[in-house]
Amino acid sequence: MPQDSETAQWFDEKIRPHQPALRAWFRARFPTLTDPDDVLQDCYLRLLRAHETGTVKNSKAFLFTAVRNAALDILRRGRIVTMEPLVNATPSFVLENTPGVVETVCCAQEIEILHQAIEALPERCREIMTLQKIHNLSNREIATRLGLSVNTVNAQIVIGLVRCREYLRRHGVVRGRLS
Repeated sequence: MPQDSETAQWFDEKIRPHQPALRAWFRARFPTLTDPDDVLQDCYLRLLRAHETGTVKNSKAFLFTAVRNAALDILRRGRIVTMEPLVNATPSFVLENTPGVVETVCCAQEIEILHQAIEALPERCREIMTLQKIHNLSNREIATRLGLSVNTVNAQIVIGLVRCREYLRRHGVVRGRLS
């Protein structure tokens, strides 16, 4: 609050009426700045100093401009990032969660052997297995599409799974018993 009565009267008449609008404008324009009081107090002090020297022609314009400039300065200071040389940085190691070359090649070989196992199935069994495993059709949908009973489809799927498992075991892809 200004000390002398003339400055206090000027402040009450020319500045205080703008406080609600100034606060609302500040919050709308600079929502990331959480404490407007510090900025406003600093700007009131600047305004009072400028008023004492007689340089203020339009107090409202001066005040809004001072608040805008102070807020922008704060935002600019927040954006400054210190740069450190990369030479002094300690080495960091990133662990990748992706399979290595050996795993990728093994997986590709296993898929090729599985493809061969499916190709080795009898035609009807291969067709039913493909419709179920690749096209995600239900056993009832497969039966309707192929004109078979659901029991026949179920039996062909069991036969296909057993034969594929045997084929994979013979080629070293599956060891032991599958559950």
